[in-house]
Amino acid sequence: MTEWFDGFWSIYSNLVLTIGINALLALSIWLTLSCGLLTMANAAFMGVGAYTAAILTMTYGAPFPLALAGGIVAPTLLALAIGGPTLRLSGVYLAMATLGFGEVVRVTLLNAESLTGGALGLNGIPQSTQWWHVVAALVLVLLVLWRLRRSRVGRAFEAIKEDEVAASLMGIGVNAHKMLAFALGAGIAGLAGALNAHLTFFIGPSEFGFDRAVEILTMAILGGTGGLTGPVLGALIVVVLPELLRGFKDFRTMINGAILVVIVLFLPKGLWDPQRVRQLFKVGAH
Repeated sequence: MTEWFDGFWSIYSNLVLTIGINALLALSIWLTLSCGLLTMANAAFMGVGAYTAAILTMTYGAPFPLALAGGIVAPTLLALAIGGPTLRLSGVYLAMATLGFGEVVRVTLLNAESLTGGALGLNGIPQSTQWWHVVAALVLVLLVLWRLRRSRVGRAFEAIKEDEVAASLMGIGVNAHKMLAFALGAGIAGLAGALNAHLTFFIGPSEFGFDRAVEILTMAILGGTGGLTGPVLGALIVVVLPELLRGFKDFRTMINGAILVVIVLFLPKGLWDPQRVRQLFKVGAH
C-alpha cells in the first residue's frame, strides 16, 4: 500500500495540489457571489499575490511564511483601494469593470520588466509549497467561511444578495459588507497565487488573464454556490476531467467542454445543491 501511494504521489502530487489551489480560487469568488457580487477580478488578485510572494522570496530573500503573508495583504489592500468606485456597479457592469481591472493588472505586469520579468515572467521561484501548506490553507479558509456564513455577517451577505434595497432598509451596511466580501475574496485569491507561484517554479502574466478569470467562475458555478462543498467539487471536476479525457487526444477539449455544458444545462444550481441532497436523503430514508 505504501509503495502504491508513493508511486501515485510521485506522479500526481502536482495535480492534487493544483486541485487544492483551485479550490481556494473557487472559494474566493464564491464569497463575493454570496454577497450578490459578480466580480471577475480574482485572477488579477491571484496574479498580484503570486508576483508579490515571488518577488519577496527571490529579490528580498523573505522566508516563505512572510512571502505568503505578502501575497495575501497586497491584493487585499488593492481590493480596498478599487472597491469604493467599483462596487457601486452591479451585475454585468461590475463584471466588465473588474475584467477591465484585470487587464490593467496584466498589462502592468508585462511592462514592469525590471521587477516582474515582463512577458518572460519570473523563473526559478523556490518550490517551497508542500502538500500540508495547501491542506492547511484550504482547511483554514473553509473553517473561516463556514463560521462567517453562520454569523451576522453571513446573514447580511445573504440579505444583500436577495434584495439590496430591503437589506439597506433593515439597517444593514450594504457598502461595508460588499467591501468586506470583495477584500476577503481578494485575500484568498492572493493566497492561492502565492502557493501556486512556489509550486510551479515559474509564473507569467498570461496565467492571470481573461481565461483564468472565466475558469475561476466556472469552478464555482459548476460545483454550485449553495454551499462551501460546491466550489471545492467544481475545482476537482475542472482539474481532473481533462486528465481523465487525455486518451481522447485531439478531441479532449471538445468532449470536456460538452460535459461541462451538459452539467450546467441539467443541473443549473451546480453539482452540489443542498436542497437536492436533502431530498435524496429523504427518499433514501423512505
